[in-house]
Amino acid sequence: MGRLAILGALHEEIADLLAAMDPGAATFRIAMRDFHVGTLWGTPCVIALSRIGKVAAAATACIAIQEFKASRVIFTGLAGGLHADVEVGDVVVASAVMQYDMDARPLFGRHEIPLLGRERFDADPALGRLLQDSAALFARSPAAMPAAGAARRPPKVHHGLIATGDVFVNDNEYAQRLRQTLPEALCLEMEGGATAQVCYEFGVPFALLRVISDRADHAAKSDFTDFLVNLARVYSAGILAPLLQSGALRQA
Repeated sequence: MGRLAILGALHEEIADLLAAMDPGAATFRIAMRDFHVGTLWGTPCVIALSRIGKVAAAATACIAIQEFKASRVIFTGLAGGLHADVEVGDVVVASAVMQYDMDARPLFGRHEIPLLGRERFDADPALGRLLQDSAALFARSPAAMPAAGAARRPPKVHHGLIATGDVFVNDNEYAQRLRQTLPEALCLEMEGGATAQVCYEFGVPFALLRVISDRADHAAKSDFTDFLVNLARVYSAGILAPLLQSGALRQA
C-alpha cells in the first residue's frame, strides 16, 4: 500500500495532523528531522516538519520518498497572497509551482531550472482536484468562520500557479515587482517549488496546499504570526481530514 507524505514548514501547520494519528505511530529521527509514520484517518502516512526554505524542504522530501517509500507528497502551510483576487483566509491549491528566485542567466533562461529544461512543475491533477474538493467543504464549515470574519467573506478556494523563493516577502514594493513579473502567480511561499522539483525527479505525484495568511506587504510579519498561532492548524486538519477519511488515497 502506498504511503502518503504530508510535509509542513512550521510545527503549527502540522500539529493537529500529528495529534490525530492513530495510536502506535512510530517516530524516526533522520537528518535532524522527526518522521512520524503511522495511520491518519485510515490512510498510511509519514508526516514531517521540513523547516523553512527550499533546501530544508528538498532534503525532507528526499528522505520521505527514499526512506519511507512515500508514493504521493502533499505540502501544506501558509503563504503570502500576491494576486489581487486572493485574500487572507483563502486557500490556494497549486496547478503548478515555480521558483521565482532561480536565475542562471545567461546560461539558462530566467526561472528555468538548470539541466531540467523547465520553469514550472505541474502538480498532480487528480490529487489537486481532491484537495480542491476537500478545501471547498472546509470553506463551508463552521471551522472556517474565524477566517471568514477576518476576510469579511467565506474563504475562497483558488487553483493556479504558486511561486517559491527563499525570501519572506514583507515589502510592498518588492511584492509589486513580483506581481508585474509573475502576473499569474496567486501566492508566494518558501518550500513548494523545491518539493515539486524533488518529486518530479523521483517521479512521485505531488500537491501543494497553501492558506493565505498575509498580503506579502509591510504588515506581513504580524499578520503571518497571528494567523500561524490561531488558524494554521485548523486549516490543515480541516481540509485534509475529509480527504483522508474518504479513503481516496489508500490505493497502492
